[in-house]
Amino acid sequence: MKIHEYQAKEILRKFGVPTPKGVPCFSVDESVKAAQSIPGKVWVVKAQIHAGGRGKGGGVKVAKSLDEVRSFASQILGMQLKTHQTGPEGQKVRRLLIEEGADIKKELYVGMVVDRVTQKVCLMASSEGGMDIEEVAAKTPEKIHKIFVDPETGIKNAEADEVAAKIGIPPASVPQARAVLQALYKAFWDTDASLAEINPLVLTGDGRVVALDAKINFDSNALFRHPDIVALRDLDEEDAAEIEASKFDLSYISLDGNIGCLVNGAGLAMATMDTIKLYGAEPANFLDVGGGATAEKVTEAFKIMLKNPKVKGILVNIFGGIMQCDTIAKGVVAAAREVNLSVPLVVRMKGTNDEMGRQILKDSGLPIISADNMADAAQKIVAAVAGK
Repeated sequence: MKIHEYQAKEILRKFGVPTPKGVPCFSVDESVKAAQSIPGKVWVVKAQIHAGGRGKGGGVKVAKSLDEVRSFASQILGMQLKTHQTGPEGQKVRRLLIEEGADIKKELYVGMVVDRVTQKVCLMASSEGGMDIEEVAAKTPEKIHKIFVDPETGIKNAEADEVAAKIGIPPASVPQARAVLQALYKAFWDTDASLAEINPLVLTGDGRVVALDAKINFDSNALFRHPDIVALRDLDEEDAAEIEASKFDLSYISLDGNIGCLVNGAGLAMATMDTIKLYGAEPANFLDVGGGATAEKVTEAFKIMLKNPKVKGILVNIFGGIMQCDTIAKGVVAAAREVNLSVPLVVRMKGTNDEMGRQILKDSGLPIISADNMADAAQKIVAAVAGK
């Protein structure tokens, strides 16, 4: 689960990370009023969407008067902001953050993720703040410094100080940097985050260390422990189909292709998408119905896939372990009839009651194409979509 920058900063402040003074706003008038409440003569008007690269897309403006705050807020609020993370369609801006200006002397980067190899939290830090960390990693990997944090001790003082020095924090500001790194780790750990990133972390002209931007993503499997974080969810920033799928306990992610995929098991779903690509087509979605799918869940899955106008065919690939193939077959038939399926449908199923399942599909009278294996299934759906 993702949250907005201003929400991430609210969390970081609770753990002791310094941030600029800022006020979230939903209208132009609120933006001007917010600027009036923030001391200083310079304000930053920042679009709030779940994507990076907002500045490059025109979503971050520095205002030097209240008139400019009003003008920039009018420009940004409601715009379809396009960044490298939103895709060509962009994302509509519905919220702003009005923030005090900062005297920036140096921009740095710090971030935390779970490293699955060491099974520890990895702190990454770099002197190259304000840039895409992926670009830094690709072009100058030696500028990224890492610590794998022992969960029993957290980030030790010596570790934090060493990293701070490596990324260019002057000695007088190292104690502040140490406190920020340790607070960021505690925020990451205590909230069950999957990513916590400050980019840039800035060193100000008077030597303060401040989080100028913030991004936190959370492990959705742990949200049951954090109702306060769940309350921060902004459904306007999420794909409508993915929201609908979550209501039926379906794992669904929209993609750019034209072949819908319905599979049980995440690994099999990934393999199915790879096989579709191998035979020259592109998947329209990732969809895992899980091990206990019912006819109702399969029907809802079909409805969700077919709401995507790009879908020109559907591939159902089922391995019947816990899941019984005859149950899936009944669901497929019911779904095809309820939605008046008008695109080609290929079904491959193996495992528990697979013969019964194939017979149900055959007896349905529907134009369902059966396949024997994954390669056969992928070839058949690609050919059917191409009209061959």
